[in-house]
Amino acid sequence: MYFLGIDFGTSGARSCVIDAKGTLIAEDQRDFGKLQDYERADIWREALWDLVTALPLSVRSQLSSIACDGTSGTVLACDETLTPRHPPLLYNDDRAIDEAKLIASLAPPGHPAAAVTSGLAKVLWLKKWLGHTGARIYLNQADWLSGLLTEQAGFSDYHNALKMGLDLDTLSWPSWVDHLADRRYLPTLVAPGSQLAPVSRPRARYLGVNSSCRVHAGTTDSIAAFLAAGVSQSGAAVTSLGSTLVLKLLSDKRVESTEHGVYSHWFGARWLAGGASNAGGAVLRQFFDDPTLASLSEKIDPSIASPLDYLPLPRRGERFPINDPELAPRLAPRPSDDTEFLHGLLESLGRIEARGYGLLAELGATPLRQVETAGGGAQNPAWTTIRQRLLKVPVTRATHTEAAYGAALLARDGKEHFDNTPGKPASYY
Repeated sequence: MYFLGIDFGTSGARSCVIDAKGTLIAEDQRDFGKLQDYERADIWREALWDLVTALPLSVRSQLSSIACDGTSGTVLACDETLTPRHPPLLYNDDRAIDEAKLIASLAPPGHPAAAVTSGLAKVLWLKKWLGHTGARIYLNQADWLSGLLTEQAGFSDYHNALKMGLDLDTLSWPSWVDHLADRRYLPTLVAPGSQLAPVSRPRARYLGVNSSCRVHAGTTDSIAAFLAAGVSQSGAAVTSLGSTLVLKLLSDKRVESTEHGVYSHWFGARWLAGGASNAGGAVLRQFFDDPTLASLSEKIDPSIASPLDYLPLPRRGERFPINDPELAPRLAPRPSDDTEFLHGLLESLGRIEARGYGLLAELGATPLRQVETAGGGAQNPAWTTIRQRLLKVPVTRATHTEAAYGAALLARDGKEHFDNTPGKPASYY
């Protein structure tokens, strides 16, 4: 009996198969390359089918369950057959300025749905663009992927639904969201890991999957990375160093701040507090390929602070720890020595991470005690040393650094990841 997790990130998709003991059985990946917006949904669908059919038949035929994670705040407007009616709006799309202002006028203070990059802001923008009959349902990326497998549209987990307006007190759509978006066009809410439905018979035949294989509700890519790291103590955190920089801190207290891009996810009896910066590995790859990054990093003395102070954004706009869609990158001056330049970039990314965790503490979250690292950046020892110097807590590489492993755990364990800690807190603040 095997369990499949599939992670859809910014630059590619990865799969991971585990057995009942959590042993890694198989893994694979597909890179997206440079996509035009209109290509994305088709490429995502193809990557999903490819990653499943590439598994050995002996594994596919024994799959018990599947769970998918996706980028938080990536939204698709679909018809009843799950065909997108507009190119997906990605997690960092900031065109819905007017819609975000409208949401802020109705939402509780600090709710992440009021951000210009929120899922709800994208839903309102798409509804205005497509008209009232232009789409049957609005889904997050992970919702859509799960729907492709079951051929049943219309479910979203609490984690992906947060930026669409989920009320964390009731774990349901609040009346102010219904007033703005009409819940008939929004997915039904379920806990992450919930059993949704079996893979549909036509899909099972096409993919070579047994017809009893069930699809579980997914989560966001950063929470899947958190699950993969296996931390369980309040004050423990996971930093995902992928195309973007994402912080997740296990906290006894819920914290939120739209101004800073800070929000908290439901996590059973506790909260996952954090935020997602637009800075990250994507900026590094604008200047260096992976072999060059590795060779230059070996020449850096990470015990010495770089004097260079950059704001390493891939383009205008930041989400956390400052929520400002007009914030411009700062990547100058560039020294002639590439090692010095990379040192400055890594140091500057480390400062963003340190400021992010410091901000969470200022807002009242459980103080940071340790950091596990996930994503491609976890493999860079120099960067790890720089980050530990700035964070002033132990920083280690997670045993399992890929979000796909966390999605596989979700497929195996279902809601148990969140039900192990009994009940919701008596007080959220």
